[in-house]
Amino acid sequence: MITVVGSINLDLIATVGRLPGPGETVPGGDFNSAPGGKGANQALAAARAGAEVRMVGAVGKDAFAGEAIAYLKDGGVDLSGVAEVHAATGIALILVGSDGENMIAVVPGANGSVVPGDLAKARFAKGDVVLLQHEIPLATVDAALEAARKAGAVTMLNTAPFRAEAARFLGKADYVVANETEFDLYADALALPVGERPDRMREFARRTHATVIVTLGADGVLAAKGGDLIHVEALKIKPVDTVGAGDTFCGYLAAGLAAGLDLKEALKRAAAAGSLACLKSGAQPSIPLAAEVDAALKG
Repeated sequence: MITVVGSINLDLIATVGRLPGPGETVPGGDFNSAPGGKGANQALAAARAGAEVRMVGAVGKDAFAGEAIAYLKDGGVDLSGVAEVHAATGIALILVGSDGENMIAVVPGANGSVVPGDLAKARFAKGDVVLLQHEIPLATVDAALEAARKAGAVTMLNTAPFRAEAARFLGKADYVVANETEFDLYADALALPVGERPDRMREFARRTHATVIVTLGADGVLAAKGGDLIHVEALKIKPVDTVGAGDTFCGYLAAGLAAGLDLKEALKRAAAAGSLACLKSGAQPSIPLAAEVDAALKG
């Protein structure tokens, strides 16, 4: 079982010729909405990878709530841990440039009401994989890491978005997943010795005994486990929309580890899934099925 404790959003997505600078207005193109939120995205990715998944989070009692969880329902994710609260369903405002890059503003809404007391719904058990991110209160993330450890579950923490105060508990996770910008910021927050990123990753792994995984976009993925480094290539693609690619990677990685794959094989599968997610627009609509990932790895 994979239990995801995290955010559930509705994404409001507009395409633009290029991303605006501060104070600048640029003309838009298409607009659409799609379910999102890092927690929900990762839960759906793990389910599409073939894992049994439970989601713990919250939505509002508003018109956005049903759309926000529609893909999770269709994907067979257990939603018994998702509460309906009086706050608005979380919203992400997303601009996507013609090169596929994006900028995002997140309004947490109901996600801010996911508190440590909600972890009773998670029912952590020995051997489970618990997947976490930083779009819910950090006190809840910290409490989940502690509760999962006591239960004998494996924990994976996606450190997005960057929040400096989270640096104090990163080392409680078994696996820490960050993009390159986030890792560099956390490395500075943790006062790791200045140097090349691979060396700082090794030092992070040495200090915390966690496996640290850094996604590098088109350059693939680099992981540090103990003193060893593992590099995995991304698929060669022309991205349409990078929204959700990192979440797809995390969900597939959790599913691979839950299925008993060794770290390198799990990373290869997750990196391929993350690459395929860049070929379609939207976070959850772009998450590939396991059969698509199998075909890409064979091809």
